[in-house]
Amino acid sequence: MSDLEPIVKRCAGLDIHKMIIVATVLVEQADGTFQKETREFGTFRKHRRQLCRWLINHEVELVIMESTGIFWKSVYDVLEKAGIKTYVVNARHVKNVPGRKTDVMDSEWLAVLGRAGLLKPSFIPPKDLRELRLIGRQRMKVKDMLAAEKNRLHKILDDAGIRLGGVVSDINGISAQEMIDGLIDGRPIKELVECARGRLKSKAHELMDSMDETLGESHRFLLQNIQSHIRYLEKEIQKMDDYLFAAMTPYAEQWGILQTLPGVDKFSAAMLIIEIGVDMDQFGSAGNLSSWAGMCPGNNESAGKKKSGRTRKGNGTVRRILCEVANAARKTNSQFKGKYKALVIRRGHKRTIVAVGHKILRVIFSMLKNKQPYRDPDIDYEAIVVERNAPRWLQALIKFGYLGEAVAN
Repeated sequence: MSDLEPIVKRCAGLDIHKMIIVATVLVEQADGTFQKETREFGTFRKHRRQLCRWLINHEVELVIMESTGIFWKSVYDVLEKAGIKTYVVNARHVKNVPGRKTDVMDSEWLAVLGRAGLLKPSFIPPKDLRELRLIGRQRMKVKDMLAAEKNRLHKILDDAGIRLGGVVSDINGISAQEMIDGLIDGRPIKELVECARGRLKSKAHELMDSMDETLGESHRFLLQNIQSHIRYLEKEIQKMDDYLFAAMTPYAEQWGILQTLPGVDKFSAAMLIIEIGVDMDQFGSAGNLSSWAGMCPGNNESAGKKKSGRTRKGNGTVRRILCEVANAARKTNSQFKGKYKALVIRRGHKRTIVAVGHKILRVIFSMLKNKQPYRDPDIDYEAIVVERNAPRWLQALIKFGYLGEAVAN
């Protein structure tokens, strides 16, 4: 411990659990030695305040804690209010020697690494965005529940012998939902067919055949229950959307800028601001942001050989949003459509979506840093790939006799 060159004179390490906090303070003395003191605190509000006063009494310059779980958040809030500089660090960066692990040793090890300046802090958004994260992520959970309930509704209809989902393009559409409500209420099939709108009217006979089945009491009860739950979830999602959109007022400029990007709607723009903030200087570069989000290829090299480049773990919420945005952007007339077409042939859909999401995140970094709306550069990635690989393709065609050399030249 003493062999490490000290950079921080007074440093503390916190090993935080659900009910206890083990804190170790290392204080350098005038003769170059250091004094170590370890104490254990509870995690209730009064205990967190006691911890804060104890750190202030020791004139601690820096506090180090791991970012595992959610228990660090309430402690971080108290230290932030007290003005104590606090690093929340990646647990992978502070892993101790296996076989020598106790709560006291963990807190001491954090203090040692922090004292030597060997740790860098993880990105922690401002308090208002931290609180909005709870609502935004809950909204995504409820959205998943809604999708599951809609799938369950479809399954119950098929189980009852009603093949409405095989005739209509969207069983969650207005026409299909009105027909399902009519089936639950026991209305005649001829009345249900009249609910069809647009092109669906031309399928009147198919609709009648698909719904020509008697619903049992169990099926009717389940359909009614699921429909009721679906409408409840939709109302809850709308409430959370209204809350999130109202909370975007302080970030209205950045929120509007992000919505100029292909594939980004109001909610995804709001979630990106909530998750990554609006100050790109805290990441330093687009590469650092991509690495933090887990969207860039992994860097794994040993003995001069590059091994698997699969993406590392990052912010799962950002990854999900970017993949959803990439799926939407690939269908627009933008550079992302060309990039998708250029990569999907050899990389497959899923890997290509991650690559397009990576590209989108780098563009987002530039947009937020410069506060400029999106302007498509109209890059034809497909043409770039063809230009790069055409000579090799032509040589292969000549080699296997599909093309003469004179024609190729």
